[in-house]
Amino acid sequence: MSVLEVLSGVLLAAGALAVLSGGVGMLRFPDFYTRIHAAGVTDSAGAGLILLGLLLRVDAWSTAVRLLIILLFLALTGPTATHILAHAARRDGVPMWREGDPRQ
Repeated sequence: MSVLEVLSGVLLAAGALAVLSGGVGMLRFPDFYTRIHAAGVTDSAGAGLILLGLLLRVDAWSTAVRLLIILLFLALTGPTATHILAHAARRDGVPMWREGDPRQ
């Protein structure tokens, strides 16, 4: 087993863990803002680590370039979309969760 295979496996496992924790966060977090945070982490960290792990396993340059383009696209659009969603929700009056708030 080479060093690249081990590093690729570690990156893939870390990405899978980030995706899993983001999914659990989407189910368990109490309000919209914390849920989109979980979705943003899943999108940025999880998918990014998985793509980096896959990048270490490719043989052809064309596949590597495609993976890099996808990684760049996700790195630019994921945080932007999360920010825009949070801004729109705040502007529309979506309440934040407060512990002990009887309205929740």
